[in-house]
Amino acid sequence: MLEELKNEVYCLLLKKNSVSLLSLSLLLLVLSSNYLLYHSPFEIYSSSSNFNGLVLGSILDLSLVVPLLFLAWQRKFSWKYFIVLMATGLITARFIIPIEYLSSFKTVMWLGIGVEALLILFEISLLFMLAKNLPDIIEKVKASSLPLLFSFSYVINEKFPKKPIIQIIYSEMMMFYYAFGTWKKQPNSETNTFTIYKRSSLITFQIMIIHAVVIETLGIHWLLHSKLIILSFILLVLNIYSIIFFLGDIQALRFNPLRIEHNRIYLSLGLAKRMEIRFKDIEELIVDTKMLEQKISKTTIEFIARDFEKVHPDIILKLKSPMEATLFMGIKRKYEQVAIRVDNPQKFKKILKQQLEERN
Repeated sequence: MLEELKNEVYCLLLKKNSVSLLSLSLLLLVLSSNYLLYHSPFEIYSSSSNFNGLVLGSILDLSLVVPLLFLAWQRKFSWKYFIVLMATGLITARFIIPIEYLSSFKTVMWLGIGVEALLILFEISLLFMLAKNLPDIIEKVKASSLPLLFSFSYVINEKFPKKPIIQIIYSEMMMFYYAFGTWKKQPNSETNTFTIYKRSSLITFQIMIIHAVVIETLGIHWLLHSKLIILSFILLVLNIYSIIFFLGDIQALRFNPLRIEHNRIYLSLGLAKRMEIRFKDIEELIVDTKMLEQKISKTTIEFIARDFEKVHPDIILKLKSPMEATLFMGIKRKYEQVAIRVDNPQKFKKILKQQLEERN
Protein backbone atom coordinates (compact mmCIF):
# COMPACT_ATOMS: atom_id res chain seq x y z
CA MET A 1 0.00 0.00 0.00
CA LEU A 2 2.79 2.40 0.93
CA GLU A 3 4.69 1.54 -2.25
CA GLU A 4 1.60 2.25 -4.37
CA LEU A 5 1.17 5.61 -2.64
CA LYS A 6 4.82 6.50 -3.35
CA ASN A 7 4.35 5.58 -7.01
CA GLU A 8 1.23 7.75 -7.27
CA VAL A 9 3.05 10.71 -5.69
CA TYR A 10 6.01 10.19 -8.03
CA CYS A 11 3.71 10.08 -11.08
CA LEU A 12 1.94 13.24 -9.92
CA LEU A 13 5.22 15.11 -9.48
CA LEU A 14 6.44 13.87 -12.85
CA LYS A 15 3.20 15.05 -14.47
CA LYS A 16 3.53 18.51 -12.89
CA ASN A 17 7.15 18.82 -14.01
CA SER A 18 6.18 17.70 -17.53
CA VAL A 19 3.42 20.32 -17.71
CA SER A 20 5.85 23.04 -16.56
CA LEU A 21 8.48 21.96 -19.07
CA LEU A 22 5.93 21.82 -21.91
CA SER A 23 4.57 25.26 -20.98
CA LEU A 24 8.07 26.77 -20.93
CA SER A 25 8.91 25.19 -24.30
CA LEU A 26 5.73 26.53 -25.89
CA LEU A 27 6.33 29.95 -24.31
CA LEU A 28 9.81 30.20 -25.84
CA LEU A 29 8.48 28.91 -29.16
CA VAL A 30 5.72 31.55 -29.34
CA LEU A 31 8.12 34.38 -28.42
CA SER A 32 10.86 33.29 -30.82
CA SER A 33 8.47 32.65 -33.75
CA ASN A 34 6.85 36.08 -33.37
CA TYR A 35 10.23 37.77 -33.16
CA LEU A 36 11.59 35.97 -36.23
CA LEU A 37 8.40 36.77 -38.14
CA TYR A 38 9.27 40.49 -38.14
CA HIS A 39 13.07 40.39 -37.83
CA SER A 40 14.06 37.57 -40.16
CA PRO A 41 15.87 38.04 -43.51
CA PHE A 42 12.60 37.27 -45.32
CA GLU A 43 10.64 40.39 -46.25
CA ILE A 44 7.04 40.87 -45.12
CA TYR A 45 4.88 42.81 -47.55
CA SER A 46 2.48 45.19 -45.84
CA SER A 47 0.29 45.17 -48.94
CA SER A 48 -0.75 41.60 -48.22
CA SER A 49 -4.51 41.33 -47.64
CA ASN A 50 -3.90 39.06 -44.65
CA PHE A 51 -1.25 41.28 -43.10
CA ASN A 52 -3.53 42.94 -40.52
CA GLY A 53 -4.70 39.48 -39.49
CA LEU A 54 -1.07 38.43 -39.09
CA VAL A 55 -0.31 41.41 -36.83
CA LEU A 56 -3.50 40.80 -34.84
CA GLY A 57 -2.44 37.19 -34.34
CA SER A 58 0.92 38.33 -32.98
CA ILE A 59 -0.79 40.78 -30.60
CA LEU A 60 -3.07 38.00 -29.32
CA ASP A 61 -0.07 35.68 -28.92
CA LEU A 62 1.85 38.22 -26.84
CA SER A 63 -1.07 39.53 -24.77
CA LEU A 64 -3.03 36.29 -24.15
CA VAL A 65 -1.14 33.13 -25.11
CA VAL A 66 2.21 34.14 -23.63
CA PRO A 67 0.72 35.22 -20.23
CA LEU A 68 -1.28 31.97 -19.99
CA LEU A 69 1.79 29.86 -20.81
CA PHE A 70 3.86 31.82 -18.31
CA LEU A 71 1.27 31.24 -15.57
CA ALA A 72 1.11 27.53 -16.48
CA TRP A 73 4.91 27.37 -16.21
CA GLN A 74 4.77 29.05 -12.78
CA ARG A 75 1.81 26.84 -11.78
CA LYS A 76 -0.10 29.71 -10.20
CA PHE A 77 -2.86 32.07 -11.32
CA SER A 78 -4.23 35.38 -10.11
CA TRP A 79 -6.27 37.92 -12.04
CA LYS A 80 -4.03 40.81 -11.03
CA TYR A 81 -0.94 38.92 -12.19
CA PHE A 82 -2.69 37.97 -15.44
CA ILE A 83 -3.70 41.60 -16.18
CA VAL A 84 -0.14 42.80 -15.51
CA LEU A 85 1.22 40.16 -17.89
CA MET A 86 -1.36 41.10 -20.55
CA ALA A 87 -0.36 44.77 -20.36
CA THR A 88 3.31 43.80 -20.46
CA GLY A 89 2.61 41.64 -23.51
CA LEU A 90 1.00 44.56 -25.34
CA ILE A 91 4.00 46.77 -24.57
CA THR A 92 6.33 43.98 -25.69
CA ALA A 93 4.40 43.79 -28.97
CA ARG A 94 5.29 47.43 -29.56
CA PHE A 95 9.00 46.52 -29.50
CA ILE A 96 8.74 43.25 -31.45
CA ILE A 97 6.39 44.44 -34.20
CA PRO A 98 7.77 47.37 -36.29
CA ILE A 99 5.86 50.61 -35.69
CA GLU A 100 4.77 50.95 -39.33
CA TYR A 101 2.81 47.69 -39.06
CA LEU A 102 0.86 48.86 -35.98
CA SER A 103 -0.95 51.83 -37.52
CA SER A 104 -4.28 49.96 -37.41
CA PHE A 105 -3.83 48.88 -33.77
CA LYS A 106 -2.82 52.11 -32.01
CA THR A 107 -5.81 51.93 -29.65
CA VAL A 108 -4.85 48.44 -28.47
CA MET A 109 -1.25 49.54 -27.88
CA TRP A 110 -2.33 52.59 -25.89
CA LEU A 111 -4.67 50.36 -23.85
CA GLY A 112 -1.71 48.25 -22.74
CA ILE A 113 0.35 51.33 -21.91
CA GLY A 114 -2.60 52.82 -19.99
CA VAL A 115 -3.14 49.70 -17.88
CA GLU A 116 0.57 49.47 -17.12
CA ALA A 117 0.63 53.18 -16.18
CA LEU A 118 -2.30 52.75 -13.78
CA LEU A 119 -0.58 49.79 -12.11
CA ILE A 120 2.67 51.76 -11.81
CA LEU A 121 0.80 54.71 -10.25
CA PHE A 122 -0.83 52.33 -7.78
CA GLU A 123 2.56 50.87 -6.82
CA ILE A 124 4.02 54.38 -6.45
CA SER A 125 1.18 55.28 -4.07
CA LEU A 126 2.14 52.25 -1.97
CA LEU A 127 5.72 53.51 -1.86
CA PHE A 128 4.53 56.89 -0.58
CA MET A 129 2.53 55.09 2.10
CA LEU A 130 5.64 53.11 3.04
CA ALA A 131 7.70 56.31 3.31
CA LYS A 132 4.99 57.92 5.46
CA ASN A 133 4.89 54.95 7.86
CA LEU A 134 8.65 54.35 7.91
CA PRO A 135 9.41 56.21 11.21
CA ASP A 136 6.72 54.20 13.02
CA ILE A 137 8.01 50.97 11.43
CA ILE A 138 11.60 51.67 12.51
CA GLU A 139 10.45 52.45 16.06
CA LYS A 140 8.59 49.13 16.34
CA VAL A 141 11.55 47.22 14.88
CA LYS A 142 13.93 48.74 17.45
CA ALA A 143 11.57 47.74 20.27
CA SER A 144 11.48 44.10 19.13
CA SER A 145 13.87 41.48 20.54
CA LEU A 146 13.72 39.39 17.37
CA PRO A 147 16.42 39.33 14.68
CA LEU A 148 16.15 42.33 12.36
CA LEU A 149 15.29 40.23 9.28
CA PHE A 150 12.25 38.85 11.11
CA SER A 151 11.12 41.89 13.13
CA PHE A 152 11.21 44.20 10.10
CA SER A 153 9.29 41.65 8.02
CA TYR A 154 6.60 41.24 10.71
CA VAL A 155 6.01 44.99 10.98
CA ILE A 156 5.91 45.38 7.18
CA ASN A 157 3.37 42.53 6.88
CA GLU A 158 1.28 44.09 9.63
CA LYS A 159 1.20 47.46 7.88
CA PHE A 160 1.01 46.23 4.27
CA PRO A 161 -0.41 42.68 4.11
CA LYS A 162 -0.23 40.93 0.72
CA LYS A 163 1.58 43.74 -1.12
CA PRO A 164 4.33 42.13 -3.28
CA ILE A 165 5.92 45.46 -4.28
CA ILE A 166 6.38 46.35 -0.60
CA GLN A 167 8.05 42.98 0.02
CA ILE A 168 10.46 43.67 -2.83
CA ILE A 169 11.25 47.16 -1.49
CA TYR A 170 11.73 45.66 1.99
CA SER A 171 14.24 43.16 0.58
CA GLU A 172 16.11 45.98 -1.17
CA MET A 173 16.15 48.05 2.03
CA MET A 174 17.61 45.13 3.98
CA MET A 175 20.24 44.58 1.30
CA PHE A 176 21.39 48.22 1.34
CA TYR A 177 21.27 48.40 5.14
CA TYR A 178 23.50 45.37 5.62
CA ALA A 179 25.78 46.36 2.72
CA PHE A 180 26.47 49.89 4.02
CA GLY A 181 25.07 50.33 7.55
CA THR A 182 26.60 47.54 9.65
CA TRP A 183 30.37 47.71 9.14
CA LYS A 184 31.01 49.69 12.35
CA LYS A 185 28.95 47.24 14.41
CA GLN A 186 29.88 43.85 15.87
CA PRO A 187 27.62 40.76 15.92
CA ASN A 188 26.29 39.85 19.38
CA SER A 189 27.17 36.40 20.73
CA GLU A 190 24.24 35.28 22.88
CA THR A 191 23.64 31.94 24.58
CA ASN A 192 20.55 31.17 22.49
CA THR A 193 22.21 31.78 19.11
CA PHE A 194 24.22 29.54 16.76
CA THR A 195 26.30 30.69 13.81
CA ILE A 196 26.13 28.62 10.64
CA TYR A 197 29.03 29.86 8.49
CA LYS A 198 32.27 29.46 10.50
CA ARG A 199 32.73 25.78 9.57
CA SER A 200 32.77 26.77 5.90
CA SER A 201 34.56 29.16 3.56
CA LEU A 202 31.31 30.72 2.34
CA ILE A 203 32.30 34.31 3.19
CA THR A 204 35.72 33.82 1.57
CA PHE A 205 33.98 32.37 -1.48
CA GLN A 206 31.65 35.39 -1.71
CA ILE A 207 34.59 37.81 -1.41
CA MET A 208 36.25 35.97 -4.32
CA ILE A 209 33.06 36.42 -6.35
CA ILE A 210 33.05 40.16 -5.55
CA HIS A 211 36.65 40.45 -6.78
CA ALA A 212 35.77 38.55 -9.96
CA VAL A 213 32.74 40.80 -10.61
CA VAL A 214 34.86 43.94 -10.10
CA ILE A 215 37.51 42.72 -12.56
CA GLU A 216 34.83 41.66 -15.06
CA THR A 217 33.09 45.04 -14.70
CA LEU A 218 36.28 46.96 -15.47
CA GLY A 219 37.17 44.72 -18.42
CA ILE A 220 33.73 44.50 -20.03
CA HIS A 221 33.01 48.21 -19.52
CA TRP A 222 36.34 49.16 -21.13
CA LEU A 223 35.66 46.88 -24.12
CA LEU A 224 32.05 47.91 -24.74
CA HIS A 225 31.76 51.55 -23.68
CA SER A 226 32.89 52.96 -27.04
CA LYS A 227 30.83 50.62 -29.27
CA LEU A 228 27.79 49.44 -27.28
CA ILE A 229 27.33 52.14 -24.69
CA ILE A 230 23.79 51.12 -23.67
CA LEU A 231 24.73 47.46 -23.16
CA SER A 232 27.85 48.59 -21.31
CA PHE A 233 25.74 50.74 -18.98
CA ILE A 234 23.22 47.93 -18.31
CA LEU A 235 26.00 45.45 -17.45
CA LEU A 236 27.66 48.07 -15.24
CA VAL A 237 24.44 48.59 -13.25
CA LEU A 238 23.84 44.82 -12.90
CA ASN A 239 27.41 44.21 -11.73
CA ILE A 240 27.23 47.03 -9.18
CA TYR A 241 23.94 45.59 -7.89
CA SER A 242 25.57 42.13 -7.63
CA ILE A 243 28.44 43.56 -5.57
CA ILE A 244 26.03 45.34 -3.20
CA PHE A 245 24.00 42.13 -2.84
CA PHE A 246 27.04 40.01 -1.92
CA LEU A 247 28.24 42.64 0.58
CA GLY A 248 24.79 42.73 2.17
CA ASP A 249 24.53 38.94 2.16
CA ILE A 250 27.87 38.59 3.98
CA GLN A 251 26.79 41.01 6.71
CA ALA A 252 23.30 39.53 7.01
CA LEU A 253 24.92 36.12 7.50
CA ARG A 254 27.16 37.46 10.28
CA PHE A 255 24.48 39.47 12.08
CA ASN A 256 21.63 36.95 11.93
CA PRO A 257 22.69 33.64 13.50
CA LEU A 258 20.18 30.89 14.18
CA ARG A 259 18.22 31.96 17.25
CA ILE A 260 16.10 29.91 19.70
CA GLU A 261 13.56 32.13 21.46
CA HIS A 262 9.87 32.19 22.42
CA ASN A 263 9.54 28.41 21.75
CA ARG A 264 10.62 29.03 18.18
CA ILE A 265 13.65 28.64 15.94
CA TYR A 266 14.52 31.67 13.83
CA LEU A 267 16.54 30.53 10.83
CA SER A 268 18.14 32.61 8.10
CA LEU A 269 20.92 32.19 5.56
CA GLY A 270 22.00 35.71 4.71
CA LEU A 271 19.49 37.53 2.51
CA ALA A 272 18.62 34.42 0.51
CA LYS A 273 16.13 32.71 2.82
CA ARG A 274 14.61 32.75 6.27
CA MET A 275 12.12 30.66 8.21
CA GLU A 276 10.41 30.60 11.60
CA ILE A 277 9.67 27.16 13.12
CA ARG A 278 7.64 26.55 16.25
CA PHE A 279 8.74 23.58 18.36
CA LYS A 280 5.18 22.25 18.42
CA ASP A 281 5.32 21.95 14.61
CA ILE A 282 8.35 19.62 14.68
CA GLU A 283 7.40 15.97 14.33
CA GLU A 284 10.84 14.35 14.42
CA LEU A 285 14.57 15.12 14.65
CA ILE A 286 16.54 13.16 12.04
CA VAL A 287 20.12 12.65 13.22
CA ASP A 288 20.96 9.31 11.61
CA THR A 289 24.19 9.73 9.62
CA LYS A 290 23.05 7.59 6.67
CA MET A 291 19.85 9.60 6.28
CA LEU A 292 21.71 12.90 6.58
CA GLU A 293 24.13 11.89 3.82
CA GLN A 294 21.36 11.08 1.36
CA LYS A 295 20.42 13.49 -1.41
CA ILE A 296 18.34 16.42 -0.17
CA SER A 297 14.78 16.26 -1.54
CA LYS A 298 12.97 19.17 -3.20
CA THR A 299 10.60 19.38 -0.24
CA THR A 300 13.52 20.12 2.10
CA ILE A 301 14.90 23.63 2.57
CA GLU A 302 18.60 23.89 3.41
CA PHE A 303 20.19 26.24 5.91
CA ILE A 304 23.71 25.11 5.11
CA ALA A 305 26.68 27.34 4.32
CA ARG A 306 28.11 25.72 1.20
CA ASP A 307 31.41 26.44 -0.52
CA PHE A 308 33.76 24.21 -2.52
CA GLU A 309 33.46 21.15 -0.27
CA LYS A 310 30.56 18.74 -0.18
CA VAL A 311 28.92 18.93 3.24
CA HIS A 312 25.89 17.33 4.89
CA PRO A 313 23.42 18.69 7.45
CA ASP A 314 23.94 18.05 11.16
CA ILE A 315 20.22 17.56 11.65
CA ILE A 316 16.98 17.52 9.67
CA LEU A 317 13.75 18.74 11.21
CA LYS A 318 10.76 16.78 9.94
CA LEU A 319 7.68 18.99 10.21
CA LYS A 320 4.15 17.87 11.04
CA SER A 321 2.84 19.77 8.01
CA PRO A 322 4.45 21.87 5.25
CA MET A 323 5.55 25.27 6.54
CA GLU A 324 6.29 28.49 4.70
CA ALA A 325 9.75 29.92 4.17
CA THR A 326 10.56 33.36 2.75
CA LEU A 327 13.10 33.56 -0.04
CA PHE A 328 14.75 36.61 -1.60
CA MET A 329 12.38 39.35 -2.85
CA GLY A 330 9.68 38.04 -0.47
CA ILE A 331 8.96 34.88 -2.49
CA LYS A 332 7.11 32.27 -0.39
CA ARG A 333 7.58 28.49 -0.60
CA LYS A 334 6.37 25.64 1.61
CA TYR A 335 8.65 22.83 2.77
CA GLU A 336 8.15 19.57 4.66
CA GLN A 337 11.67 19.29 6.13
CA VAL A 338 14.45 21.65 7.21
CA ALA A 339 18.13 20.67 6.87
CA ILE A 340 20.46 22.58 9.23
CA ARG A 341 24.22 22.74 9.70
CA VAL A 342 25.54 24.85 12.60
CA ASP A 343 28.98 25.57 14.04
CA ASN A 344 28.19 23.93 17.39
CA PRO A 345 26.05 20.90 16.44
CA GLN A 346 26.24 19.02 19.75
CA LYS A 347 24.94 21.90 21.83
CA PHE A 348 22.28 22.67 19.22
CA LYS A 349 21.01 19.06 19.18
CA LYS A 350 20.96 18.98 22.98
CA ILE A 351 18.83 22.12 23.21
CA LEU A 352 16.44 20.87 20.54
CA LYS A 353 15.95 17.54 22.30
CA GLN A 354 15.35 19.27 25.63
CA GLN A 355 12.79 21.63 24.11
CA LEU A 356 10.91 18.81 22.40
CA GLU A 357 10.93 16.68 25.56
CA GLU A 358 9.50 19.58 27.54
CA ARG A 359 6.72 20.04 25.02
CA ASN A 360 5.91 16.34 25.05
